[in-house]
Amino acid sequence: MDPRPLPAEAAADVAGTPPAPPARRRVALPPENAPAEPVEELDSDGNPVRSDADRFAADLGAVAVITDRGITHARNDDAVSAAVVEDPATGRPLATVIVVSDGVSSSDDPQAASGAAVRAGLEATVAVLEAGGSAAEAVPAGLEAAAAAVRAVGVDVENAPSCTFVSAVVHADGPDAVLITVANVGDSRAYWLRAGVAPNSAAVATQPELTIVTDGGAAHAVPSQRLTVDDSWAQALVDAGAMDEQAAMRDPRAHTLLRWLGADTSPKPWADDCVRTLRTRGPGVLLLCSDGLWNYISDPEALAAPATGAAPADAARELVEFALRCGGNDNITVALAPVAG
Repeated sequence: MDPRPLPAEAAADVAGTPPAPPARRRVALPPENAPAEPVEELDSDGNPVRSDADRFAADLGAVAVITDRGITHARNDDAVSAAVVEDPATGRPLATVIVVSDGVSSSDDPQAASGAAVRAGLEATVAVLEAGGSAAEAVPAGLEAAAAAVRAVGVDVENAPSCTFVSAVVHADGPDAVLITVANVGDSRAYWLRAGVAPNSAAVATQPELTIVTDGGAAHAVPSQRLTVDDSWAQALVDAGAMDEQAAMRDPRAHTLLRWLGADTSPKPWADDCVRTLRTRGPGVLLLCSDGLWNYISDPEALAAPATGAAPADAARELVEFALRCGGNDNITVALAPVAG
């Protein structure tokens, strides 16, 4: 993205005309008119037949997004949205906003929950940024709006529509640094993936804790790492010291969520420390994804090569294809925002 700061509120011109608000490009997938009914026709392997309606993708330049039904699920319960807030004078991107949500398949209308979350979360986040607010203010506002929108989808707490949520804002911080602010509820994830730099083993060893650079000096090339902490049974086992991550993920309850968005949870279901900020510099990419991808490739170092080795739209498509080749046992959503060096 362009290394420019978030726009400060501009002064009106001498004629008293207020400045134009920052323009933005945006997308939300699947589209609201996409088929919501599950695929009923089965192929020779007993999986729902795939069609062109199983995948939606968009490339906004500053971010590429893609969501795919996968192979074994009959419907895509994932959703993704993104917006690029631009300088109205130059058209250069000032901030990139991304939201990914994974509908909880055991709940009613999970696709409605995820769709509501990504649309409301994106709009609220962008609104704060366009009003001159910081990313640290915008990201929690988006999370609150998403939670309220999902609660409104279904108020009956019995199998209420529910979903996970992960969002991020990327913007420049001075001439050579970028700030990435993330928030999450559930087990959809955000990763910082460094391009062409050997990872710092000490930093990686601290994962899933976030390495934050706040010394105010020259920007550092932060190694690839996961930026979010899952609200899941597996993560609870790791946090308790009962198992390492690999062993915890083999537990039958590994993907059981401990926090989610829905009418069957509290109005504020997220952890107090779920909003986090990383300061880094490129080259690299920010990756947001559902567990349909990270179930098959979750290590930051392993993700870095395919995610940074091609243009974001091409890399996002290859990550989805990789998950399909591995079995495609869940919906797959990928968003990649490049950070130039």
